[in-house]
Amino acid sequence: ETAGGYAAELTEQQQQQQQVELEARLPDFDVVITTALIPGRPAPRLIPASAVAAMRPGSVVVDLAAEAGGNCELTSPGEEVVREGVTIVGLTNLPSSMPFHASQLYARNVSALLHHLAPEGELVLDWDDEITAGACVTRKEEVPA
Repeated sequence: ETAGGYAAELTEQQQQQQQVELEARLPDFDVVITTALIPGRPAPRLIPASAVAAMRPGSVVVDLAAEAGGNCELTSPGEEVVREGVTIVGLTNLPSSMPFHASQLYARNVSALLHHLAPEGELVLDWDDEITAGACVTRKEEVPA
């Protein structure tokens, strides 16, 4: 995890260890929900096709990272597909299917951002902070790289 609270990319050794654990455990689950994202990068592939093939028919993978390419190798962004008897839900922009709840979540996120930027009611722009830098569109009349 980064200082800003985002997931950090795993080392190659950690990725291999994770794959071994996932492939060993996935056949025991009926539903798997993935959410792994790394800001500004494609979603990390966590579930290979071989792991899906090892799951029981009728199992479901809900890939909430589908919009960024998906955590499952077999995810088709924007679609719900069946592979090896396993349903893989790769729908994108799921909040739009629940507008009331999406509005609540958006309001809570905006509130959290404002509290982050102005913790004591005074605006504090820490440009070394990942959240602050990522949320600002311009700085000193220029668009940051």
